[in-house]
Amino acid sequence: MTLLGEDLRGKRVLVTGSSRGIGAAVGTAFASLGARVALHGSGGSDAAAKLALALTAGGTEVYAVTGDFRDPRAVESAVDAAVQALGGLDILVNNAGTMVGRVPLERIGDDFLDEVIDLNLRSVVVACRRALPALRAAGGGAIVNTVSISARTGGSPGSSIYSASKAFVSTFTRSLAAELAPDRIRVNAVSPGTIDTDFHQRYSSPEKLAATAARIPLGRLGTAEDCVGAYLFLASDALSGYITGQVIEVNGGQLMA
Repeated sequence: MTLLGEDLRGKRVLVTGSSRGIGAAVGTAFASLGARVALHGSGGSDAAAKLALALTAGGTEVYAVTGDFRDPRAVESAVDAAVQALGGLDILVNNAGTMVGRVPLERIGDDFLDEVIDLNLRSVVVACRRALPALRAAGGGAIVNTVSISARTGGSPGSSIYSASKAFVSTFTRSLAAELAPDRIRVNAVSPGTIDTDFHQRYSSPEKLAATAARIPLGRLGTAEDCVGAYLFLASDALSGYITGQVIEVNGGQLMA
C-alpha cells in the first residue's frame, strides 16, 4: 500500500457514477491514497456532494460534479467541470450506468433501448472522447471502465440490453487500448460479478441473490470494497504500467461455477 499510495498521490482522478456503491468506494479509496478526486453524481441526488464534503473534511482534495449521463451534453459538462476543478486529468474511471429495468424482449420499446444505450454505452464513449485532450496534456494516463460479468454470460432474463451494452464497453476498452497506446494512455476495465449494492436490491429478488451466492465458489456475494483493489491496480503505473486492453473479473469465482 505504501508503493500504491506514493504512485497515486496527487493524481487527478474523475470517477463517474460515484455517489454510491462501487463508484463511491473507489472514489473514497483514491482520496485516502492522496489523489485529487472529482466525484460524479446524477443531477437528482446530492450524495456525491455529501461524500465529497466528508472526504474534504478528512483532509483530502475532493470535488463534486453532476450530470444526467443519459444526456451526452451532461457527460461533456461533467468531464469539463472535473478537469477545470482538478487542473487537468490523469485517470478517468467510467463507472456510471445501471440496468434501468428488467424488460423482456417483447416489451423493449425504443425509449427504453435509447435510455440504456445512452447511459451505459454512449456515456463511456463521450466521456473518453471529452477527457482525451486532458489525458494527452498530462503526458498519458489511465482509463478504467466498469463492465459486468453479464458481458460474458449474457446476464439473466430481462437484462439483455444492459448486458449487451457492457459487452460493447469490453470491446471498446480493448480497441481503445490499441488506439491510445501511442499517447501513453492505458485503457482497461473491471468486470464485477454479483455485488451486494443497491443495484441488485433494485433489480434482483432476495431469492435470486441467495441462489446466486450459493453457486459462487467463495460462498458469498461481493461487496463494493471487494472491487476497489482492481481499480487502484489498473490506475497505478507502478503496479500495472505494462497492462492495457485487459478486463479483470472480480466475482469470487462465479465464472468457474
